[in-house]
Amino acid sequence: MSSNRTLIRGGLVVTAADEVHADVLVEDGRIAALAAHGSAAAGAWTADRTIDATGKYVIPGGVDAHTHMELPFGGTSASDTFETGTRAAAWGGTTTIVDFAVQSTGRALREGLDAWYAKADGKCAVDYAFHMILSDVNDGTLKEMDLLVEEGITSFKLFMAYPGVFYSDDGQILRAMQRGAANGGLIMMHAENGIAIDVLVEQALARGETDPRYHGEVRKALLEAEATHRAIQLSRVAGAPLYVVHVSAEEAVAELAAARDKGLPVFGETCPQYLFLSTDNLAEPGFEGAKYVCSTPLRPREHQAALWRGLRTNDLQVVSTDHCPFCFKGQKELGRGDFSKIPNGLPGVENRMDLLHQAVVDGHISRRRWIEIACATPARMFGLYPQKGTIAPGSDADVVVYDPQAEQVLSASTHHMNVDYSAYEGRRVTGRVETVLSRGEVVIDAGEYTGRAGHGVFVPRATCQYL
Repeated sequence: MSSNRTLIRGGLVVTAADEVHADVLVEDGRIAALAAHGSAAAGAWTADRTIDATGKYVIPGGVDAHTHMELPFGGTSASDTFETGTRAAAWGGTTTIVDFAVQSTGRALREGLDAWYAKADGKCAVDYAFHMILSDVNDGTLKEMDLLVEEGITSFKLFMAYPGVFYSDDGQILRAMQRGAANGGLIMMHAENGIAIDVLVEQALARGETDPRYHGEVRKALLEAEATHRAIQLSRVAGAPLYVVHVSAEEAVAELAAARDKGLPVFGETCPQYLFLSTDNLAEPGFEGAKYVCSTPLRPREHQAALWRGLRTNDLQVVSTDHCPFCFKGQKELGRGDFSKIPNGLPGVENRMDLLHQAVVDGHISRRRWIEIACATPARMFGLYPQKGTIAPGSDADVVVYDPQAEQVLSASTHHMNVDYSAYEGRRVTGRVETVLSRGEVVIDAGEYTGRAGHGVFVPRATCQYL
């Protein structure tokens, strides 16, 4: 008998495709077999370790396709390292992250990618992959895109926002999209009209409107919708698929829906903060609103219904976190007296699976849709399926035993992210991760961390499998 056999008995296996009462046999880091409870096949299995999942869900490990560990931003850096961030991911039932390597303007893509390899190597508790941020589209970097695709870096993010930092103009975007159409790389877009937003920022500050809530007021929903529309048209001209990140506004969802109604290969992601938080948080008294400054910004509560509807109708396909934490003390405070200097980003990698399970409890989405938007579709979209995102023979044994009845209160006092506040402080949710396997190794064991830095490995990706 192999010393690497684990049997997960008695649970309800939930994938994007089906729900079945089955036992799951794990061998040498992979799913070896599934068989119905009490069947002769399951009864004949032997294992070194048996996990009792009676009354629990057995689900694929989450795939968070949008994180920013150790991201330099505005003179500081995201507070989670690859070590702390992937450990927190494991606590939250996420077993794969796709982080963003950053090209510094004027430098080669390779230089940026190698820097991210170095940051993550030997540090991660769970598996990881990389997208590449293109901040300088030119003949050299376009050629490098081909090489990166061959290496398993099969998606490239461009920004219509942040002039002078990450911003690409329409011509650069078109050229990158054309290259993606040729080499199979998926273009990801931060869709906000940054040129217009900068004008509104300058005008607001000149009027003395410096508090965090003005961050949301200047980054107009219409300017997200306009940029989304423009990105879609550019992708049509280029003949390329398009993935729009962190969609927050009803008007932007409408642009995606209209494109998809035409049969265009256009995809959208939203994040828990847009589903559960709003401009009410940005307007919290004192400087508390700074905790909620991210871009795209939080919207008025009435936008949430359109986002939930988009997730149900598949006009939005993925929920990622855009996990980019900055401590309130010493980091968010850089923007006291000037909201434009508040580092943009929220912590969330640990909360996503639980918040989306709460959405199941609340009737927004079904159980299978929960797994689809959090595990299966991100894995397909970014070339990781069926290695990741499902429970099937041959897949990596990234498995979560999830207690759908357990109640918890989200709080900075109990979370494992390296940040001094929770965006969801005091929120009660139903459902909790109990046990997590990453490639067959137990990293969370009945609510105790048993993983280690360096267990997680880099996973090269195929091109988008969702087209």
